[in-house]
Amino acid sequence: MIIIKGTYETPTIAFDALEGSLLIEGKSLPENSIEFYEPLLNALENYNNTPADYTNVDFKLEYFNTGSSKCILNILRTLQHIHTTKGNVIINWYHDEDDLEMLEIGQDYSLIINVPFNFKIIK
Repeated sequence: MIIIKGTYETPTIAFDALEGSLLIEGKSLPENSIEFYEPLLNALENYNNTPADYTNVDFKLEYFNTGSSKCILNILRTLQHIHTTKGNVIINWYHDEDDLEMLEIGQDYSLIINVPFNFKIIK
């Protein structure tokens, strides 16, 4: 299990390999995105060996910078590998009703990554 408490510049991350759940929530503006996301990427690589039957991923991001977008794409690629080889992965991409830019970013990722995406409005 990985739990990283969010700050003003970094998102909350909660990954439970036993339950097959991942939450990334908040703003993602770390100075070094690769360093920040490395523990999660390593955990997902290990999770790939014996994933849960279903993996539920919730992205509830308000904003993220370019460095974070590359790391998010790496996370999504790892999830795609899990989905195509080992188990079912569902991506829930949350956005504010008025935040069409965040919706479009999620839609762009969904065109790149072969994993089912659900687009949900934050309530």
